[in-house]
Amino acid sequence: MRARIDLIRARLRAPFVSARGPLRDRPLVLLRLEDADGFVAVGEAAPLADYHGVNVADVVEALEACRDVLETAPAGTARAELLAACAALAVLPPAVAAIDLALWDLEGRRAGQPVWRLLGAHAADPVAVNYTIAAADRAGAAAQAAQARTAGFACVKAKVAVGDDAGRLAAVRAVLGPDTAIRLDANGAWSVEEAIAALRTLAPVGIELCEEAVHGLEQTRAVARAIPDVPLALDETASAAGALERRVCRAVCLKIAACGGISGLLEAARTARAAGYEVYLASTLDGPLGIAAALHAASSIGPDRPCGLATLGLFAGREDLLAAQGGRIPVPAGAGLGDGLASWYQGA
Repeated sequence: MRARIDLIRARLRAPFVSARGPLRDRPLVLLRLEDADGFVAVGEAAPLADYHGVNVADVVEALEACRDVLETAPAGTARAELLAACAALAVLPPAVAAIDLALWDLEGRRAGQPVWRLLGAHAADPVAVNYTIAAADRAGAAAQAAQARTAGFACVKAKVAVGDDAGRLAAVRAVLGPDTAIRLDANGAWSVEEAIAALRTLAPVGIELCEEAVHGLEQTRAVARAIPDVPLALDETASAAGALERRVCRAVCLKIAACGGISGLLEAARTARAAGYEVYLASTLDGPLGIAAALHAASSIGPDRPCGLATLGLFAGREDLLAAQGGRIPVPAGAGLGDGLASWYQGA
């Protein structure tokens, strides 16, 4: 089997503002595998240094460490066996995710079946998703809320701890009316005291939940106890040791890159559900391969809340191959992860 590793840098339409600052473009790593029978499969690594603690260079190095294993694996080597051998070398979850996605894609293409069917799902229903409000100003946020309402989204997500949170969210609620859920994401920027004060101030706008209000398990537990009427979800903290084994708040947001691919995400979801968490999925501004992988996984997992996967439209010069329709994204058609996804990485 031949392996090829390519670096992609995808521009965003506008700076994506979070508590960590603005992000203007997105580095992605594409892994391409071609077996002796001519089947071609692709996987994606989507590292964000601030989120995953590793950068693109780290991921490329980890994937290169696996090249010999991938290229010399005997024909017929089971996917799980090959993934385990690579994971022991690559270690980094985003790098393991790229390999896992490519191997699932390859297995599906060899079998002529979509990944969701390989996962044992009985159907591939469209996945409910939230609309991401990326604007950091009131007028921009209100305009995006209007777009979300017109497009039929039942849930929107807005970053907080970025300034003028109360005014921006009030403008969003005024546009959306009372029936659309508003989700917050603080990216762990608040202290316990700041989170408690902020959520008490923002609660009247109507909050579906707040992701990563603070960073850390005990900190999250403290905020959850102090503000029981505002559900909290682990996001970055979901990767902390023991985070999924014992519930500290209402929900957990799981991501393909952070979990090490579809295989790791399914295991994380099982562990989290056993502990009593609600589970939903999101991307870290992934490309279409990462989002497609999450959609296939969702068919098996059955997320408890709308998922944060409607993000391809935030990129400039590239087609939104997985656009939401009425607030839901259909699972890609075709064998493996889906047809035509790799073309996106050749965009501007």
